[in-house]
Amino acid sequence: MFVIRKVQDQDIEDLVSLWEMCNLTRPWNNPEIDAFRKIQQKDGLFLVAEKDQLLIASIMGGYDGHRGWIHYLAVHPHYQRLGVATALVQQMEKRLIAIGCPKVQLLIRQENLVVSHFYDQLGYEEVDAICLGKRLISD
Repeated sequence: MFVIRKVQDQDIEDLVSLWEMCNLTRPWNNPEIDAFRKIQQKDGLFLVAEKDQLLIASIMGGYDGHRGWIHYLAVHPHYQRLGVATALVQQMEKRLIAIGCPKVQLLIRQENLVVSHFYDQLGYEEVDAICLGKRLISD
């Protein structure tokens, strides 16, 4: 059995290790800074799953008043396919609904078919949109 809880400052090192193990990090994003910035928001939308005091999974959520977002869903390879990711997504959806969020979106890499199938099973659909971005702060 695992426990879902809010991220704490002392989790950052373990989070980054998990994200690296799950191939979520990219050279142009500093994962420590990403985690620190989200923790500072104190919005209850940054969660981890623990088993026997070991951090085994994470999910980062956000809400801008229009839509929610899910980022950094990661599950340690030894704990995948045991319902941990589903529980984290469902917990995030509940938290977003509780603050009045009417819809949620997420981004996945096109080549990540396994993750695409996972989200399909949870009722997520591809949105016809082009994602644009602009770096405002160079980390």
